[in-house]
Amino acid sequence: MTVEQMVGEYSNLLFKICVVMLADEQDTQDVIQETFCAYLEKQPQFADREHEKAWLIRVAVNRCKDILRFRKRHPSISEEELRGRGMDLPADGESRQVLEALWELPARQRAVIYLYYVEGYRVREIAEMLRISEQAVKKRMQRGREQLRMTLKEEWE
Repeated sequence: MTVEQMVGEYSNLLFKICVVMLADEQDTQDVIQETFCAYLEKQPQFADREHEKAWLIRVAVNRCKDILRFRKRHPSISEEELRGRGMDLPADGESRQVLEALWELPARQRAVIYLYYVEGYRVREIAEMLRISEQAVKKRMQRGREQLRMTLKEEWE
């Protein structure tokens, strides 16, 4: 398979996974580009297409984790910078608190909650995208909702 074919086949899948993890389109596009560059540099041999797909997803997810670690160590993103990245914060206080609480969730929980509630994917589809079991998706959603409930309850009391 040529690189052009790979990009055509896998870029949408990688985009969805990365944008959910990073919540930033620019970083997502950088990760996708770096993933395909890594493929070109390493030129790995794959047993089949599933192995190839899994390799690309793993490289992209690992790069996303690197970016998330960097953000955690350097947490100085201002509201103006978020708006500059095309992420408008809600004006009303309640919506803003919910969004901020969502951003505080661990990436694994934030990803499934975002895909389910915002993007409208079903549990089965999320499991396929993230390459985890449906039960894992349900558990992450349960934990994420519980953490959101606790965080928002503290803020609203």
